Amino acid sequence: MSKVRTCLYPVAGLGTRFLPVTKVVPKELLPVGSKPLIHFAVDEAINSEIFNHVFVISTQKESIKEYFSENKSLNTHLFNSSKTDYLKDVNQIISENNFSFVYQSKMQGLGNAIYTAKDVIGNESFAVLLPDDLCLAEKDPVLSQLKEIHKLYPECSLIAIEEVEETLVDKYGIVSGGYLDDSKRVLQVNNMIEKPSIDFAPSNLAIIGRYILTSDIFQALEETSPDQNGEIQITDALKLLAKENKVLAYKYSGKRFDCGTPKGMLLAQNKIGNP
Repeated sequence: MSKVRTCLYPVAGLGTRFLPVTKVVPKELLPVGSKPLIHFAVDEAINSEIFNHVFVISTQKESIKEYFSENKSLNTHLFNSSKTDYLKDVNQIISENNFSFVYQSKMQGLGNAIYTAKDVIGNESFAVLLPDDLCLAEKDPVLSQLKEIHKLYPECSLIAIEEVEETLVDKYGIVSGGYLDDSKRVLQVNNMIEKPSIDFAPSNLAIIGRYILTSDIFQALEETSPDQNGEIQITDALKLLAKENKVLAYKYSGKRFDCGTPKGMLLAQNKIGNP
């Protein structure tokens, strides 16, 4: 099935780079302007016509669940004080979308987080959005761009990529392959390496936090061994599918802010506050 109806948000991580605030506040609820990161992520999915949202959380991230749940007492208070507009946006999201939550008991990598949601996702293609990467696009959201490519190649998993400075390749999953179109935006992936050194990087094409994955990914994850840190890397699972020519990469249009770092968060704050 090529239609993408569900978006998965792996948000169980500890957010250690933002300590001490993330000791009590999930990183995904830190605000950019007046909205938390996770709200921007869900907005992108909704604007890409995806209305089923699955969050992989931990028991320390219950406040994310609360954010996307109705707060009747607060709604009543705002109604009585004529301030209902303060929650109008998020309340509309809650009423018009479906939300599910699954729990990742141990932090064992992005691949493990995705596999945790297997039973909820079912046997169809789905999107994965990492809220750390806040993406702004002049026209179609990045997920919407990926959906259009996936319609052309429904049998393939699809990852968003961008060119990065060579000095930064050791911070990303890096891909290589051959272009399928004259615009050199769609790449047939033949190799990918997680955070390689400059000497071993096959290119400077970096994976960012936007994916559309076919259900084949779950079998690939079952066949993927943990890395030296005991984590299941999604790049290792995708490499198995790439051997069958079932992985494409797409050079998206837009601007990404790495809000997984304080510096990137500050840049996003400046952009949102000064469009």
